[in-house]
Amino acid sequence: MTRYLPLILSGVLLNASAQLALKQGMRQIGEFEFRMGNLYSVGMTVALNPFIMIGMLCYVVSVAIWLLVLSRVEVSFAYPLLSVGYVVTALAGRYFFAEALTPLRWSGILVICFGVWLITRTG
Repeated sequence: MTRYLPLILSGVLLNASAQLALKQGMRQIGEFEFRMGNLYSVGMTVALNPFIMIGMLCYVVSVAIWLLVLSRVEVSFAYPLLSVGYVVTALAGRYFFAEALTPLRWSGILVICFGVWLITRTG
């Protein structure tokens, strides 16, 4: 099963990339409210934002990769590895968006990394 780690991690990284692209798109758009009166205009603004489009494309490709993964490995092995995305997005959020990474968040990241390490040892 560990021979599929590159495939799994590519799907996870694409999923994390999708989150980052969507975040950047929403940073450009800013806060909004969905109301019946602005549903179309807000929807079009969101749908036509280049970062939102890139994020959605990353999601589509990551789902295709995930289907390949699930056809090859046990879900009990593959699914916990999705948590690597939490680590990647936390670090990227810090780097790209200057988001806070408190000691408590770092502790959570370390726990996740340890858990992923344990999962890969059982494959």
